[in-house]
Parts: sequence; C-alpha cells; structure tokens
Amino acid sequence: MSETMELQPVAVASNLTIPYPRVSRDSSRVAFGGSDPQDNDNVAHNEVSSSPPLVPAQNSTLQLVLVILQPSLVNFLASFGNGIIAVGLPAIAQSIDLPRSLYLWPSSVYSLTSGSMLLIAGSVADIVGVRPVELVGVFLLGIFTLACGLSATGVQLVVFRALQGVALAMHLPASVALVAAAVPPGRSRNIGYACLGLSQPLGFSVGLVVSGIIVEKTGWRMGFYLSGGAMLVAAIAAVWTLPKVKAGPQGTDGIRLRTKLYTEVDWIGGLIVGGGLAILAYVLAILSADLTTIHSATTASLLSVSLLLLIAFPFWMQYREATGKSALVPNALWKNIPFATTCIMVALSYGMINSMELFSSLYFQEVQNHSPFTTSLYLLPNLSMGVLINLSVGIFVDRVPVRWLVAISSLLCAIAPLIMALVNPAWSYWYLEFWGQILAPISGDVLFTVGLIIVSDNFPEKTQALAGAVFNTVAQFGQSLGIGLCQVVALGVMGKDGADGKNGAEKELKGYRAGFWTMFAYMVVCGLMAVGGLRSAGKVGLKRE
Repeated sequence: MSETMELQPVAVASNLTIPYPRVSRDSSRVAFGGSDPQDNDNVAHNEVSSSPPLVPAQNSTLQLVLVILQPSLVNFLASFGNGIIAVGLPAIAQSIDLPRSLYLWPSSVYSLTSGSMLLIAGSVADIVGVRPVELVGVFLLGIFTLACGLSATGVQLVVFRALQGVALAMHLPASVALVAAAVPPGRSRNIGYACLGLSQPLGFSVGLVVSGIIVEKTGWRMGFYLSGGAMLVAAIAAVWTLPKVKAGPQGTDGIRLRTKLYTEVDWIGGLIVGGGLAILAYVLAILSADLTTIHSATTASLLSVSLLLLIAFPFWMQYREATGKSALVPNALWKNIPFATTCIMVALSYGMINSMELFSSLYFQEVQNHSPFTTSLYLLPNLSMGVLINLSVGIFVDRVPVRWLVAISSLLCAIAPLIMALVNPAWSYWYLEFWGQILAPISGDVLFTVGLIIVSDNFPEKTQALAGAVFNTVAQFGQSLGIGLCQVVALGVMGKDGADGKNGAEKELKGYRAGFWTMFAYMVVCGLMAVGGLRSAGKVGLKRE
C-alpha cells in the first residue's frame, strides 16, 4: 500500500450542467469557476471539455477493501460516540450538571463546528493531499473523544464535542476523496459509498446498546474511553493502510505549499459561509434554551449578522470567479437542479433522522420512564434498518430511477414521526412505536449513498475532497439546524418552565409531539422536492464505459 496510485483518464457524462474545472497555470490542481470564456460556454451549452478528468487505475481487491474499510471504521467509531450521547444524555446531564435547556448542545455543537469547517478542510485536502488531512483528522478525533470522557463540567463536554466536530470536518471530505481516488466508477464505488453510510448507523446502534449497558454498570465515561482509544489505534494503522494519492505535480517544498494554501484556498469565503451558518445554528440553540431571548438585542443582532453573511456569500463567489480565482462553491454549481435539490433534501432528512433519535430517546426515558438499557433496545430497530438499507442501496441504486427511489423513501420515513406524534404513551411499544423506529432511517440512509453518487458525478475527480465537503457541510448543518428547530418548537409548546411547571408531564408530552410533527413536515417537503427536483436525474451510479 505504499505505492502511489496512478490516475487514468475516463469519459464524463455529458448531461451535467456544471462548470468544467479551470486548470491553474502550473496544472497542480483544478479550480472551479475562473474567468476563461470557454468555461462559461460549457456551462451555458450544457457541455464539458474534451479534456478528460482523472480516475484511478485498477487496484487489487485487498487495496480496495483497505481503502474503504479505514474511513468506514472511523465513521463507525465517531457514530459510536453519538450513540453514547443519545442514550446516556439524562445520566450525563445529571453527572456534570448540564441544564435541561442545554440537553441538545452536546449533539448540535458537534454538527455545528464540523459543518463550519468542512469546506475549508476540503479545499486544504485538495492541495496538501487527502492522506495527511485524513491522518491528522483521525488522530485528533481520538484525542478529543478521550477528552469528552474526562469532562468534569457541562461546559467542558460541549467544548470537547465542538473540537471533535472540527476533527470530523477533516475526516469526512478526505474519506470521500480516498474512495473516489481508489475505487473505479460503477458498482464498486456505489458499494464503497454505501459502506461509508453503513458504518454510521452501525456505529450508532452499537453505541446505543453498549452505552445502555455501560451507563448502568460502569458509567457513561467508559464509552468515550473505548471509542477514543480505538480511534487512536485506527489512526496509527492508517499510516500503513491508506494509499498515497497525489493531488497533482504541486511541488514539495514548504514555501511553495504555503503559497498555494494562501492563494488557492478561499479562506474568506469559508469564513463567510461557515460563520453565517454557525451563527444561525447558535441562534437556534439560544432559542431552544429560552424562547424569551428572541426579544433580546443580542439575538436580533446575531440573526442579522448571520443573514448578511449568507447573502454576501454568493456575491463573494461571483467576485472570485470574475477575478480568475478559485471559488469555494461556484454559483453555477447551484444551477444543476438535481445537485441543488439533493443538498436541500439531505439537510431536511439528516435534520429529521437525528432529531428523531434524540427525541425518541428522551421520550422513552422521560415520558415512559424506561431505563437507558431498555431505551437503547427500543431504538435499535431504527439503526438495524439503517444498516440493512446501506447494505442494499449500493447494489440496486443504479437500477431504479432516483426520483422515485428518494420520493418513496422520504414518504415512508415521514410515517415514523407521525406515529410518534399520535401514539398513546400507555400503549405497548410493539403496537406502533416499533414501526416508527423501523421507518425512521429510510430516507436519510438512501440519500447518503444517492447524494454522494450525485456529488461525485457533478464534481471533477481532482476536486473530490471539496465535493465531499460540500455534501457533508449541507448534511452536518442540516442535522444541527434540524435539531435546533425541533427543540425550539418543542420548547415553545412546553413553555418556559417545561416539565418543571404545573402539569409538567402533560406539557412535556405535548412538546415532544410538536417536535415529531415538525419532523413529519420535513419529510413531506423532502418527498415533494424529490418528485420535482430529480426529474432529469434518471438513474445514477451507472458504470462508465
């Protein structure tokens, strides 16, 4: 595995409405946008240049397995930690004095920071190479996971979860790029992407069950010690298992590399979009803690700054392209309707599935008074179905029109929060709640594989790290914003006193039900968007001749 992978040319589908990448003068990397008139002609006439992008040569089966296994294992361990948070949240909050109003912070801040840093991390990986970015990211994930287990206060846990999110931002785009660089297009790559998706619900489900036992037997900290230690072992093993993928003839001297990082990475653009989305997620977190803060000058100011930054981002992209510089996310990219639709849908779907997991965990423990272990078993069908979907979707995704695949999965998924919103807490779990957990992950897990395939088809091969960053940025912020919005709705129905006030139990139940209704709305919108926005997508993941 120490040999550098050689990249060979392959034809590109000609029905993609994207700007063909402009190659910089030293040919060391590909930058989107640019001022070359030919680029604009390609976008306007829905064509691509005849110069072929690069894809990997044939590699041995063992090489392919190792390249897919390593990032999948990291995804598994990262999701394992999320499972600990989901089922152990009440015990964690009691142990470190985390206020009830901040219950969702350990989950939402993780997505917030990872989403804020993904685009920058993807751009850096395209220049310095995905392998070093992956190695550093996995090592830091292990360190900060161990730190979460050592947290003595709620503030410390939130800070270390935030730093975990930064490390995850380094891993996610690099993992997509590694699979794209090593695995040829077609069924093999579809399965590779499905494994990346499979590892997440699998890790979460194992984290749920193990933490359900650990919380009751040895305490919640042990779960973080186990996952953090395993992550460090994975980081050490990756030094030998990961291939060396060249980004291009970019030079090896430190001065040249620093120059390229300064000139070719759109740091300002990353700060604009990352800051805008992060501040918006923070405002939702503030409101989820106390709705009365909506009247404060601080909240209004932060919301205004967030909106201004998000509005300024496309103008900054236009300026970068007009001056011949690489744009972080070219405006022309959003003209591709299937890509834009997929990004919105994955945000909605990830917001729903993660909110469903957290709200269901709290519902089982705080409304129905089940133990953490029983709760983990009740949530297990959710994750088991996610594993099954990810195992199968990579095999048949190229046989079904993606429009109907996504629409049907979204509408089936919408039934899950509908069940949880209507079910009587006194009824048996097996009557309706079981089926709600079975249906919950369908849309998100289908969209993960479908989304990665659509993204890889829309981005040139030499910027696969940035392509993965765009997709994962949307997914991570969708998760954070989705959880925040559901919490705001639930708190608005509960009232300021929540479960501690008069008729607290009844208010608590109404609040959770309002959150489930919000998730139902997410998935109905997602299904309708699939019908309209993916009309031209046809079948995806087809093998290229």
